[in-house]
Amino acid sequence: MSRLNLDDFSDLIERPDSGTRRAAEERREGLAVPPGALGRLDELGEWLSAAQGAAPVRPVDQPRVVLFAGDHGVAGLGVSGRAAGSAHELVRAVLDGASPVAVLARRMRVPVRVIDAGLDCDPGLLPEDVVRHRVRRGSGRIDIEDALTPDEAERAVRLGMAVADEEADSGTDLVVLGDLSVGGTTPAATLIAALCGTDASVVTGRGGAGIDDLAWMRKCAAVRDALRRARPVLGDQLELLAAVGGADLAAMTGFLLQSAVRRMPVVLDGVVAAACALVGQRAAFRAPDWWLAGQVSGEPAQAKALDRLALNPLLDHGVTVGEGTGAMLALPLVQAAAALAAELPERPEATGAVAAPGAGTDEGPEARAGAAT
Repeated sequence: MSRLNLDDFSDLIERPDSGTRRAAEERREGLAVPPGALGRLDELGEWLSAAQGAAPVRPVDQPRVVLFAGDHGVAGLGVSGRAAGSAHELVRAVLDGASPVAVLARRMRVPVRVIDAGLDCDPGLLPEDVVRHRVRRGSGRIDIEDALTPDEAERAVRLGMAVADEEADSGTDLVVLGDLSVGGTTPAATLIAALCGTDASVVTGRGGAGIDDLAWMRKCAAVRDALRRARPVLGDQLELLAAVGGADLAAMTGFLLQSAVRRMPVVLDGVVAAACALVGQRAAFRAPDWWLAGQVSGEPAQAKALDRLALNPLLDHGVTVGEGTGAMLALPLVQAAAALAAELPERPEATGAVAAPGAGTDEGPEARAGAAT
């Protein structure tokens, strides 16, 4: 197997079809509802039309939630609101239908797929179709050691690519992407700080589970120390993911890049997905054109990454739970935008309209009948 070079994606990824987008914009200008009256839904419909290469836009009929799961060694420092090595409990809650994203997916009739990229648990605790792709058991403690070996990083990226291909081949027309991780916001903050040239304190948040001030200071120190290890390898995205990423983050990066190759739109959830998207942008500058930011997570690193990606989140509801929940809440907006763009009637052109009998006069039906006789 030849060594993977993420920079090669730059030649493989094209932008969404600009001609189709222009056609969608022209169609929008002719609709009965005035331009601008639907706000951002107009922009969403046009973006989706360009991504599909279809005007009018097709409905989003086969969305899928894809969640990559992993544990991070840095969680052992007490930087997370959850116990280190407990990400399998998050996975179990999703599989049992007891997590917020599972409830929403059930209500919206959207299938959920969970991929174990690097959980730190006995594989027997979870179904075979979840654990069979695992790259390694837990990722390394990034403040003092690499998260992955170079081979593991490549395997994780290729795992994400394979999952994207499987989804595209099965007819999935839009993906809601999230993570199920413990400690994952720490490598995410590190990646974003490294790629944006920012200090640890600027990007360090309190995570979806929430942490107190002391844990936040420990997290800042971990990001600071991991940043020292990240900066020497900034020129190679795969080495960067190996040094300070993790199996789940590397897999999500591969998934995002290959989804763009396959022209499959993706809605990003929180800071972990944003960090992977930022790595993906570094490899292929056109790739972000295929992604939407579902929501504001409240993590300062996410805001930094989305600003660099030029992605404006669809929602800001204060949802911090992660696990794909915020992006799932944005899915109905995307589906609504597609439906409105495709199904609203066009307004009759003034030059081509045929006036109804009696239009523009004060004559009622009786007067017109009398005139006819």
